[in-house]
Amino acid sequence: MKYILVTGGVISGIGKGIIASSIGTILKSCGLRVTAIKIDPYINIDAGTFSPYEHGEVFVLNDGGEVDLDLGNYERFLDINLYKDNNITTGKIYQHVINKERHGDYLGKTVQVVPHITDAVQEWVMNQAKVPVDDDRKEPQICLGGTIGDIEGMPFVEAFRQFQFKAKRENFCNIHVSLVPQPNATGEQKTKPTQNSVRALRGLGLSPDLIVCRSAKPIEMAVKEKISMFCHVEPEQVIFIHDVSSTYRVPILLEEQGIIKYFKQRLNLPIDDQPSDLLMKWKKMADRYERLLKVCSIALVGKYTKLSDCYASVFKALEHSALAINHKLDLMYIDSTELERSTEAENSVKYHQAWQKLCKADGILVPGGFGIRGTEGKLQAISWARTKKKPFLGVCLGMQLAVVEFARNCLNWKDANSTEFDPDTKKPVV
Repeated sequence: MKYILVTGGVISGIGKGIIASSIGTILKSCGLRVTAIKIDPYINIDAGTFSPYEHGEVFVLNDGGEVDLDLGNYERFLDINLYKDNNITTGKIYQHVINKERHGDYLGKTVQVVPHITDAVQEWVMNQAKVPVDDDRKEPQICLGGTIGDIEGMPFVEAFRQFQFKAKRENFCNIHVSLVPQPNATGEQKTKPTQNSVRALRGLGLSPDLIVCRSAKPIEMAVKEKISMFCHVEPEQVIFIHDVSSTYRVPILLEEQGIIKYFKQRLNLPIDDQPSDLLMKWKKMADRYERLLKVCSIALVGKYTKLSDCYASVFKALEHSALAINHKLDLMYIDSTELERSTEAENSVKYHQAWQKLCKADGILVPGGFGIRGTEGKLQAISWARTKKKPFLGVCLGMQLAVVEFARNCLNWKDANSTEFDPDTKKPVV
């Protein structure tokens, strides 16, 4: 088993999930079986109880596991089916160790972060890496994983510091994703944050084999050489990924910078230097995505519209559907509360802008949600879609409200409701 650890530096949300997914895609295109593990340092057992504004969407796996949205990226990019144990949290690890301690498995020893927590992390990773995730049910050959250096993430970093020696150098590789900012004042790309980030990682005992630099614009050669010199790596070990119009362009950027050749040598992989047909298909898809001329506009009427990650899977499903029929997706996020009469009284400009967006959409989607806030606005949008014969899709709560709206306005059951909002309703249609 080969292990590739992806760490992040400078800021969170830098794109570790997309980088890991893209590397997995490239290795899979070379004929290797790839699995993925996401490590989250928070103490929650899983992502199921989060507000969407905390970590974005909760991604639900086939086994019912409620996990971090990065596992959604892994599944979409790699075409695999992951399990709840592919998402490790501090809470899960501590719960596992405490249960063993209560059971008497440590035979009266003092239970400590090192070695008990760190050993538990390593065991979990080694066991989960062997679980088949492809349709052919064969054991994976490569395990990708990511974590970040928060204060509660230190036991994980220590676990991997030890693990690199257990797995041996030819089976373990560390990729560090960092930020190269470009302040408007000078317009110059700054390497200092990356230098500090790599230095901090080395201080914890992990030395990056590849440094992936994220930036707004393509990075100049002089910057690459500077990072190479100050971070103690060869220039070919510094990879640049600038902001692109589509995340599907990322595997292409990585492949163009010789990442296949590097992994082949570094991890002694039984692969060719050239990518297979799968990556060529991927390249054609990325090219097609950027050349789309027809536009399809969809109004997403939800409650958590300030952060697009809250509806990541809905967005991806719509984006892939639009791409399949050669259309560019224009997804308009509409806060459902802004469609309500109360908003018209408080802020009529917001109210009319929201309705204007809704009226010009080709289709309307009402996604899932929790609680009664904003449901009135969703009902208004559903009613508009039905009366104006606009294509409509209700997912989860959206589907419940579609039933409520029909019962109230077509069957004239004015007090029809879902028991989720009114347990004592006279007409419990859901």
